[in-house]
Amino acid sequence: MRGGEKVLEAIAELYPDAPIFTLLHVKGSVSAALERRRIVCSFVQHLPGAARHYRTYLPLFPTAVEQFTFDAYDLVISTSHCVAKSVIVPAGAVHLCYCHSPMRYAWDQFDAYFGPDQVGVVRSRLLRPVLARLARWDAATAYRAHRFLANSHYVAGRIARYYNRPATVVYPPVDTEFYQPEPARRSEPFFLVVSALVPYKRLDVAIRACDAVGVPLKIVGRGPEEARLRALTTKRVEFLGWRTDEEIRSLSQTCTAVLMPGVEDFGMVPVEAQACGRPVVAYAEGGALESVIDGTTGVLVKELSVEAFAAALREVSAQEFDPAVIRRHAESFSRPRFQREFQQQMAEVLAARTDATAGRFNDTPDRRNPALWEDAARTEPTPPREEAARTEPTTERLSDNPHRRYPAPGEEAARTEPTTERLNDNPDGRSPAPREDKQ
Repeated sequence: MRGGEKVLEAIAELYPDAPIFTLLHVKGSVSAALERRRIVCSFVQHLPGAARHYRTYLPLFPTAVEQFTFDAYDLVISTSHCVAKSVIVPAGAVHLCYCHSPMRYAWDQFDAYFGPDQVGVVRSRLLRPVLARLARWDAATAYRAHRFLANSHYVAGRIARYYNRPATVVYPPVDTEFYQPEPARRSEPFFLVVSALVPYKRLDVAIRACDAVGVPLKIVGRGPEEARLRALTTKRVEFLGWRTDEEIRSLSQTCTAVLMPGVEDFGMVPVEAQACGRPVVAYAEGGALESVIDGTTGVLVKELSVEAFAAALREVSAQEFDPAVIRRHAESFSRPRFQREFQQQMAEVLAARTDATAGRFNDTPDRRNPALWEDAARTEPTPPREEAARTEPTTERLSDNPHRRYPAPGEEAARTEPTTERLNDNPDGRSPAPREDKQ
């Protein structure tokens, strides 16, 4: 499962009877524990080709998420990277949103997803006004969540910037019981990438850096960039496709280091690698600043270039890292820690509702904005299981200190009940959402 589904699973475990609401669901794409739950899908589930071509239906996502009915629930938890934060909950109900990130493609990464190089000049121009509308809707509905939880300080900063809302950081849950070192197995001279093959992951940098140093690279994952990336490779690079968690664990236990050249909102793969006692080489931006301790659990690369990454590969190969120290750091992101912190946030938001001064929980207008275009196809190629409004709340509070490197647990998680997020409409004109008039 991807990181979002792992967060959802950890949250759902806390609320065993709560149903899960989602835009669409591909059977067999999540864990058995989630598959056994009652899953309610939107009308998008029944549209032709939705499982493979979900991005085609992006303009329908806002309408789809707003049509969920939660009248029977007084607590809704959403895990959102797209539209789940904008679910509509009844007056008096509490909505807690665990936000993985405001929609990247609607705000500051339009070109990485829908630029001319990705979808062609004509389609890119046609999509620009659609995404601009989506960004406006996204901001206008940010008010719908009573509290935001963010998976990192980096994301908390994005929530503050685009939604003008505070968010509390709860780092995502990493299964440190499953990901453990294997002392009996010796490390092998290869580097590892576990990632969707999409543009913003910058896997081209990892491939070229490994080629420059002359070291093997194994890539686990699939995506629309695969053909282009294969064209860059030599025989030192091996594409493995998607692998089981057990296979990924085995690779993580024996690699020289895991590489993360892209800017991640948090990035669970590097922490899973550290749980196996292996160092990480990551670009020094985004969530890596919070999950990797430079020189102790890995190497943070200050410049996103082939030369800088090649130098980091040489450095990590020559340095002796202590697996026990790396492992201890990863344990601070454990699943029990996440669930404990999540429950603390839930207790706070529920206590606020009972407070006489918490009238804001009852003043969510029932504005469905039926004309809004919705966000959401994921950037990753795996079968889309859309983030979805859950019956249990996930809040996000946005701390905008993107450089805190020590984890304050907490992670995204789609909930069994819908998640609405209230969106202040991005005052200060900061939103880098694509302009409609840009040609």
